Amino acid sequence: MTPSDEKLWSTLVHLGGLFFGFLAPLIGFLVLKDRGPFVRAHTATALNFQLTLIIAYVVGGILSIVIIGIFILIAAYVLNIVFCIIAAVKANQGQPYTYPLSIPFVS
Repeated sequence: MTPSDEKLWSTLVHLGGLFFGFLAPLIGFLVLKDRGPFVRAHTATALNFQLTLIIAYVVGGILSIVIIGIFILIAAYVLNIVFCIIAAVKANQGQPYTYPLSIPFVS
C-alpha cells in the first residue's frame, strides 16, 4: 500500500467507527492489518476504542436504572464523536494517534 492509501484507509476506519460502531474497525483490522504498519496501528487503535465504548454502553445501560447510567451513556456518545473526529484528522495528516481512556485489547 502506498502511504496515501494507508492514510485514506486509516481515516475511513476511524470515521467508520463513528457511524458503525465496532464493526468498521473490526473489518478494517481483519482486512488491512497486513498492509502496512501505519494502517495496522490505526485500525487496532480504533478497534480498541470501540470495544472500550461497548463496555461503557453496557455499564451505562445497566446503571440507567439509577440516574448515573444516563450520564455515562451521554458521555460515551459525546466522547465517541469527538475522539473519532480527532483520530480521523490525525490519520489523514499521517500522524499516530492513541485514544485516551482506551483499553488495549488488540495490538
